[in-house]
Amino acid sequence: GFLTGPSRSPYAALPTEPDALANCLRPGDVLLVDGRQRVSTAIKYLTQSTWSHAALCVAGQDRETGALPLFVEADVVEGVRQVSLGQFAENHTRICRPSGLSDDEVAQVIAFAKSHIGDEYDLDNVIDLARYLIPTPPVPTSWRRRMISLGSGEPTKAICSTLIAQAFQSIRYPILPEITREISTDPDCDDCVRDIMHIRHHSLFTPRDFDVSPYFEVIKPTLRAGFDHRAISWSDPADLIESAPVKSVS
Repeated sequence: GFLTGPSRSPYAALPTEPDALANCLRPGDVLLVDGRQRVSTAIKYLTQSTWSHAALCVAGQDRETGALPLFVEADVVEGVRQVSLGQFAENHTRICRPSGLSDDEVAQVIAFAKSHIGDEYDLDNVIDLARYLIPTPPVPTSWRRRMISLGSGEPTKAICSTLIAQAFQSIRYPILPEITREISTDPDCDDCVRDIMHIRHHSLFTPRDFDVSPYFEVIKPTLRAGFDHRAISWSDPADLIESAPVKSVS
């Protein structure tokens, strides 16, 4: 359809080398994607972000067979489904990794996501987004998150980031909770305060929230693969760099 057609917007960065990306992924990782569809352009506009899509890694690379990592994602056309890493091979991506989860907790997150395979994509949300592909007056920043949180509200429908948010909320793992600060009632500590975290509704989450969350580590496959800046072959000859005039600072 129109929404899933290719976008002409440029890549924010080149795709990560496939083998390095596959070797780096673990079950429970969130893979953010710089999508190439028209609907991706709308999501990036509303969220003011590079990331238009998110997928949950449910199986790492099989070292014996070479099978690629597997993901659960919510696709506009096919709904919630399981796909391999090859689905995102041509996209700029980012790995966001939760911290300190036990194997059982990771398994619970994955089981939650897999239990929704077959659910429909929330088309009401897509219709809301489609309106912003047509030239209109600029949308105030304060309205954008509210716009993207619109949708049917039905439990058997989802978009990519809301499904993953629900999966992590099922084990009470924070993404971007609302935090209020209260003065401690401890009589021995007049200056003490405590932060109270409040769970945000899953429909308010967007792909960028996993990127900016203080509870998810950004993993760079290129660095993990043994990056050495000395091994780079630059296009500029070294003698041109060395002979460049140095300007004095007055």
